[in-house]
Amino acid sequence: MRGTLARSEMAIVREVMSKDLVTLAPPATLAEAATVMGGRGIGSVLILEGGRLSGIFTERDVVRALAAHFDAAGHLASDWMTRDPITIHADATVKEALEVMLARGFRHLPVMEEDTLVGVVSIRDLSQIAD
Repeated sequence: MRGTLARSEMAIVREVMSKDLVTLAPPATLAEAATVMGGRGIGSVLILEGGRLSGIFTERDVVRALAAHFDAAGHLASDWMTRDPITIHADATVKEALEVMLARGFRHLPVMEEDTLVGVVSIRDLSQIAD
């Protein structure tokens, strides 16, 4: 167990993040976002506006929207996304990413290098370090 902890503390987000970005533009509906997430087997999509990260839409947002409106599938995903999400730098440690995610209740965290979106890290990605 001690070796696992030391390995996690030294690993950086860049080594475990997904670089395969799944993005949508603001006109996407909740149904479109959910279809993309289901088809790709992922729990979030990043919403880009003008090439810049404007939000993150997650499976929790799908549930929240459907619980609030029976016709939510036709609503804009951008109406339900988290705007200007907290991000982490690609060179941050896995431990730092995990601390942010646990403290804020996140399962997904966009990864940046300066002003450029370069990946997304999930709690699943971080848990694989402990294996």
